[in-house]
Amino acid sequence: MSLRGFLEGIQWLFLGYFIVLNSIYLGLAFTALFGLRRYMKGISAAERVYSHLQMPVSLVVPAYNESATIATSIRALLQLRYQHFEVIIVNDGSKDDTLAVMTREFQLQPFPEAYRVQIKTKPVRGVYRSLTHPNLRVIDKENGGGKADATNAGINAARHPIFYCGDADSVLDPHSLEHVVRPFLEDPRTVACGGTVRIINGCVVRGGVLEKVGLPRNPLALVQVVEYLRAFLGGRLGWSAINGMLIVSGAFGVFHRDTVVAAGGFRADVIGEDMEMTVRLHRKLSERGVRYRVAFIPDPVCWTDAPEDLATLAKQRKRWHRGLAESLWENRKLCFAKNSGSAGWLAFPFFVLFELLSPVIEVGGFLVMGTAFAIGMMSGTSFLAFVAAAFALGVMLSTTALLLEELSFHTYPKARHVFALFVVAILENFGYRQVMSVWKLDALYGWLTGRRILWGDMKRKANWQQ
Repeated sequence: MSLRGFLEGIQWLFLGYFIVLNSIYLGLAFTALFGLRRYMKGISAAERVYSHLQMPVSLVVPAYNESATIATSIRALLQLRYQHFEVIIVNDGSKDDTLAVMTREFQLQPFPEAYRVQIKTKPVRGVYRSLTHPNLRVIDKENGGGKADATNAGINAARHPIFYCGDADSVLDPHSLEHVVRPFLEDPRTVACGGTVRIINGCVVRGGVLEKVGLPRNPLALVQVVEYLRAFLGGRLGWSAINGMLIVSGAFGVFHRDTVVAAGGFRADVIGEDMEMTVRLHRKLSERGVRYRVAFIPDPVCWTDAPEDLATLAKQRKRWHRGLAESLWENRKLCFAKNSGSAGWLAFPFFVLFELLSPVIEVGGFLVMGTAFAIGMMSGTSFLAFVAAAFALGVMLSTTALLLEELSFHTYPKARHVFALFVVAILENFGYRQVMSVWKLDALYGWLTGRRILWGDMKRKANWQQ
């Protein structure tokens, strides 16, 4: 085969990959659209049936060097409109004054609790209980094992059958719990449920309560608003409809406690412990022939602080892609396994081909096309047509997610907000997504070569607190 023929083949492969990828995402988006319409119509009926029924929930929140946001986050949890819940904050050996802030703000006192170790973790140094809020406890443990180890320590202390797993820099909507718990009441086969995560930058939170929804002024945070809408309202809602959702976000997930304990708890030796746990539940339950459900609910909202500088964002996205690689590899037996259903036969191969390997195809494709254009083996018209087609599909996907948001929840009430998001949905395809691909490629290379990756400190401005 001649060089020209080889380059032309690569070009068509690149374009075909983009078309298939975005067509699948559009299919998921339309599946989400119909599912969302049915869900919105059924909300009132479900509220009438289940308003008087509640399952006790343990809210497990690991905290490491979160002194800037921990008090606000705890107040938001304590003000949830739910009757039966407990809040368990796990101080993972913070080096700042996180424990001191909690002690001062909530009058913590040592509590002689019989701490059950069902999942092995780093040693627990002490248990504290709030004098002002009886349902608030703090587990103080030695640092080590990351968020997974801290979450496992909270699970050991949890007293209720299902637990919420969240972040200390997040704020939940007041009605979030009653919505995200509903799938466990509707279907006893439910083992995990996730909710929508949105960007809190640009909003106003006072006393732990979200008072005003706004858009961030920081360009990086603003792009992430659209990115999160696309991921949650498009992708996850679509996969949930066919029980193929492979990730319940670590920022907002609820799990059946005994099922997680039986699976061995969250793994501390992987980066993306939230996805790894979800994929492992699919694998283990399908191996046992157990009928189960992993659900997603679009209206319980968790608001999280997004990185506002390139260095922090790069660390976060590299960790996420490294976590994706580890989760799929460690649970590779799920792929095309007997009884694995949509998770093993559709979602798993999709995530391998179109998520894990996407940076290889995207970066490699652009390099090949650029080289072909530079050496005169591809006309400028053809080059622009290829790029335009790839970008047009990306824009269509982002604007579809924005349309889903506007047709359902209309979270951003002002017209200028919607217009700004529409502009961002277009502009993010010209630079931002390509940078994301380079970071993902670096993370994939690091995983393949065994390069060590650390969590590191995440810079949080938390200027949304009042």
